[in-house]
Amino acid sequence: MPSLYALKPWYTRRLRLVVDRAVARGTTPDVFTAVGVAGAALAGVALALGWWLPALVLLAVRLAGANLDGAVARARGVSRPWGFVLNELGDRASDLLMLAGLAVLAARTGGDPVAGLTPLDWVLVATVAATLPTFVSLAGAGAGAPRLNGGPLGKTERCALAVLGAAVPALLTPVAVVVVVGSVLTAVVRARRIRHAPGVA
Repeated sequence: MPSLYALKPWYTRRLRLVVDRAVARGTTPDVFTAVGVAGAALAGVALALGWWLPALVLLAVRLAGANLDGAVARARGVSRPWGFVLNELGDRASDLLMLAGLAVLAARTGGDPVAGLTPLDWVLVATVAATLPTFVSLAGAGAGAPRLNGGPLGKTERCALAVLGAAVPALLTPVAVVVVVGSVLTAVVRARRIRHAPGVA
């Protein structure tokens, strides 16, 4: 299904200069994993304060780090299983840090309950739901399928929605609902793709 993940090759080309310099200097891909997590941590602080523009910039850093670690590993020919583990841990930590910032913002700004849940409750539900696509992808990878990414609601879309929630806190509940529904849909889409992957069916 269409998603912002389709822009990854374009984004990677924009970062080509960074990749080339990292290869020339022998920079380990793990540095970029750490940069991505640090960007997410600072973005979480910006989101908690409702500073959407710094959050936008810092989440772009988060996505760049997540993109560059794999790109540099491939360019240097140093891809390894432990790098895969670190990449996954970095991505999950980055998601949690970002959504923690939204949770703090929801607690600070309040709002009327929807379906019996406050905006904070909805953000917490969204935090749990956002893990579902990754669980499905990693289960599929463990069964021998390719590690699936993308949408309809992957990490790029979550970042965009987080910025929207910080820019307009009144929309935190709708944003969280979109994350919940989109995450469930993405998990289902990935599960169906894995079900029909060669060697899994």
